[in-house]
Amino acid sequence: MLKKKDEIFSEPIKHKKLNELEATAISGNDISSSVLYVSALAIAFAGKYAWITLLIVAFVLYLFRKIYGEVVGALPLNGGAYNALLNTTSKKMASWAATFTLLSYMATAVISANEAVHYLAEIFHDQVLTWNERIMQFLGASPDSMNVVILLGTSLLLGIFAWLAIMGIKESSKVAIAIFLFHLTSMTVLIVTLFIFIARNGMGIFWENWHTTTEGGVWTAIFFGFAASMLGISGFESSANFVEEQAPGVFRKTLRNMWAVVSVLNPLMAFLALAALRIDEVKLHYKETLLTKMAELSAGEWLAFIISLDAFFVLSGAVLTSYIGVTGLLERMTLDRIMPQYFLKKNKHNASYRIIIFFFLLNLSILWLTRGNVKTLAGVYTISFLSVMFLFALGNILLKVKRKHLPAPERAPWLGVIVAMTAVLVALIGNIVMPPEDENAMPNWEVFLIYFIPAFVFVAIMLNRTMILKFLLNVLQMIFDPIRRFFIKLNHGISNLIDEINSQEFVFFTKGKSIANLNKAMLYIRDNEHTKKVKIVKVIKPGEKISDQLLQYIKFLDEEYPEIDIEFVTVEGEFGPELIRRLSKEWRIPINFMFIGSPDEKFPYRLEELGGVRLIM
Repeated sequence: MLKKKDEIFSEPIKHKKLNELEATAISGNDISSSVLYVSALAIAFAGKYAWITLLIVAFVLYLFRKIYGEVVGALPLNGGAYNALLNTTSKKMASWAATFTLLSYMATAVISANEAVHYLAEIFHDQVLTWNERIMQFLGASPDSMNVVILLGTSLLLGIFAWLAIMGIKESSKVAIAIFLFHLTSMTVLIVTLFIFIARNGMGIFWENWHTTTEGGVWTAIFFGFAASMLGISGFESSANFVEEQAPGVFRKTLRNMWAVVSVLNPLMAFLALAALRIDEVKLHYKETLLTKMAELSAGEWLAFIISLDAFFVLSGAVLTSYIGVTGLLERMTLDRIMPQYFLKKNKHNASYRIIIFFFLLNLSILWLTRGNVKTLAGVYTISFLSVMFLFALGNILLKVKRKHLPAPERAPWLGVIVAMTAVLVALIGNIVMPPEDENAMPNWEVFLIYFIPAFVFVAIMLNRTMILKFLLNVLQMIFDPIRRFFIKLNHGISNLIDEINSQEFVFFTKGKSIANLNKAMLYIRDNEHTKKVKIVKVIKPGEKISDQLLQYIKFLDEEYPEIDIEFVTVEGEFGPELIRRLSKEWRIPINFMFIGSPDEKFPYRLEELGGVRLIM
């Protein structure tokens, strides 16, 4: 056990933080890859209004720039929506956001890897068919029963990017930059050639599309088109999950850059598609290869080849984003004891390789269980992502109400937050009621529940593990009482495990001015943490005396909470990062198990400078 604690308290290896281009490339590959599918998706539901729905999405994303900027600026720690809710509500509420985020990354990784391999397979179509036929014949199965080449290719791609993530975020960023710049260059070339093509052929097709009748009416088309188009901003939340790896000031720039890319590319590409192809053609033939067809139409096979290659690379980049994002999330959850402490181990590249391997194996299992039919994950992907965005906006509101004095580099206006939340809720409802393309397929919400329920049950078990262990202990005692001697060792083992969990000591730094604040702190620790030991610390100046009133407060709390061992400690010095680090090392208590009340605007330190201290009121 001492070895595990030494791993937690050992000094972290310092690595250079990510700059603007590196951080933008990592998170931008995910969100910018949406241009490959969102135009066709928007046209399928909104028809001629597709580019308008994508402009509305760009406006909603602009509102979320402010929301993310305020929340992460005030709470600059990994975890995204989970971290926002953890510092404004409770672990139970935050665990919902964590589960949604985990499912979103899982679906992103598997779908993106699979689609990337499909694009590459189109380039080498004949060879893939031949290889698949030979392998299936060797296995004694029909060649049409499963495309094993695609499955093996997807598995290999997931493995390659797992290895890149294990090599460290700095090394991964180099690959992400190359993919991101190639993608932007390819899209620029495609847009230029399309403008030339339209200039030569005129806007006849666009006006023909514009005068077509929209099925279900204008508002129905815009409603479902907007709901489908919101997938065009999936990945925007990724940067918040690895903010601690970014240099100061970089995070807000990544939001601006991602917003600029999708606000230009997605509406413009939908507009150019409507000017180059008829809506019926897009719906019938080019739902999955729209950009490749547009490239072939405007410049020929050479550009279609480049776009297919670009699709492979940028979708692969989205896989890398998933690994990095989920690592930041699960690291934070592990530090908060929701996930097993086993995942905290890092390698020499400062990468949490156990988390990465776990996520890789999870993705592999889903890929092979579905036999490569990962389109069923679309419902999980859609609902999870939109739920994360909604919960992040909710976290912003709670931050404004509960932590209004917490310093932040920018503030999202109330009206903007309400509009953004409403827009995401509309998109969420739209995707839930949206009929599936295949009449025999399950609705999105049913598929989502199949994956969400097991994931949330696991998180719920980790949150309530002491209660479950106690219940298990009581059951064992009742059933096996006649042979009690045999089970006494098991009894002691479980009791020791509960004691070990509850032995973790927590710290609350108090100003000592209010019994109400002290009581709120104790209530939060009692209801949200597994512990029986709390240090209440008062930092004093040399020669300063403790008031009798504060001592009375401590005596009252000691009597009010008999189940918790409360220790009152005075420390001479000045409250700040150095004092926190010194006490953490001296007392062997992780910094994220130390709490403070919400600081006011006069507080001389930013929250991230305190090393992970949590706010509880």
